[in-house]
Amino acid sequence: QVQLVESGGGLVQAGGSLRLSCVASGRTFSNYGMGWFRQAPGKEREFVTGINWSGGSTYYADSVKGRFTISRDNAKNTVYLQMNSLKPEDTAVYYCAQDPTGWGTRTSFRSWGQGTQVTVSS
Repeated sequence: QVQLVESGGGLVQAGGSLRLSCVASGRTFSNYGMGWFRQAPGKEREFVTGINWSGGSTYYADSVKGRFTISRDNAKNTVYLQMNSLKPEDTAVYYCAQDPTGWGTRTSFRSWGQGTQVTVSS
């Protein structure tokens, strides 16, 4: 049984930065792709970014390209999301996700954490 625990959310002004972390347990972390999704009030959950098992391939939604960076540390069972130049439209609950195929592409995720709130004020 996988457990994904996110942290690092909070309130930030537009243009600011936040770094989210997600610690995974219960499975061999380095076998799995990892990613981040988000869900804003009244909207469906959407893919933000993914990273393959080794960290060698990353994928981003167009809305965050050039502003967000995903990375992972397999020795620490942790995936990170560095968010820069934040905008009010980035406000959402951010969920860590795990992909059993290892590829980290947007359609492969099967497990999600409980989420962490990110609020960007204008």
